[in-house]
Amino acid sequence: MSATNGPPADDGTDTDERPVDALVRMSNLVTPMALRVAATLHLVDHLRAGTTAPQALADATGADADALARLMRHLAAAGVLEETTPGRYTPTPLGDLLADDDPSRQRSWLDLDQAVGRADLTFLGLREAVRTGRPQYEAHYGKPFWTDLSENEGLGASFDTLMTTREDTAFAAPVAAYDWSRAQHVLDVGGAPGGLLSAILRAAPQARGTLLDLPGAAARARERVAAATMGGRIDVVSGDFFDELPVSADVVVLSFVLLNWPDTDALRILGRCRDALRPGGRILLLERAQAPSGGTRTSDLYFSVLDMRMLVFLGGRTRTDREWAGLAGAAGLDIVSRTGPLASPNVPLDSCLWELAPR
Repeated sequence: MSATNGPPADDGTDTDERPVDALVRMSNLVTPMALRVAATLHLVDHLRAGTTAPQALADATGADADALARLMRHLAAAGVLEETTPGRYTPTPLGDLLADDDPSRQRSWLDLDQAVGRADLTFLGLREAVRTGRPQYEAHYGKPFWTDLSENEGLGASFDTLMTTREDTAFAAPVAAYDWSRAQHVLDVGGAPGGLLSAILRAAPQARGTLLDLPGAAARARERVAAATMGGRIDVVSGDFFDELPVSADVVVLSFVLLNWPDTDALRILGRCRDALRPGGRILLLERAQAPSGGTRTSDLYFSVLDMRMLVFLGGRTRTDREWAGLAGAAGLDIVSRTGPLASPNVPLDSCLWELAPR
């Protein structure tokens, strides 16, 4: 799940800020929720369309006029809106990021009715997650995150939309980083909505591919693949990667899958992928890279924001190079090569490509 590339909190680089003010800014829950409500109401889109009169804006967003005015006053204090005349606002450059047509899709990341914004509400259970080490999504919504997305068409579709943001350019670097000339059959495990496998097969015209994912995700991927011009080279199958995989392949791809799982489950998945390899086959692991030594606070922050989301949503984790090496070794795999960091447009945290081979 690269589910989770949304914006981190402000890292507080104002050196003149008093410590107590910095703590108040960092600890208040008002601004993060105000941003999410603004995103869910499409507030910036309404403002940009010219709906600025308080009552008209309340009618357009389905909000109470007084409560909405107070929300906007806070967003102005936070630098998201600017009050141009009393009671009337316009988005700042920061606020423009919440427009639906912004390429970064920040509005969709924050929308409380879409997959990630809805999942963010489970951070109310962070104390329990820290106390027990267990994810909180199922406790909050009654079913695990991936099951919810598989069974709820709207949530699943909203997640797919986030995952397909500029996918052609996002997948260019990892596809170019590997020699696909000997690949005959590529199995993409947990590969919905299918953009990476399609990109791989365009780079490897001699190969065919199989995409495996949960039923809901597989159904959406099947429709998408059918609409693409892949000449029937991709089969989409429903399945669970904790079970024996339905086909063997000479390349098995795991793209942003293992970060969703704790080590015990990640080992089971790697074991299933290892067992599905043909002789001489390889597992390709595409995952977010740790912040480099001496990296910026911003890169550290993105890595830790993603790690905390994995903890609370899923019980998974981001991993350092040393942790990836330990996980591969425990699964009976050697790291043949590591390529990266691989930068992608609009993705604040670089990825790496690990090539794994059975011992």
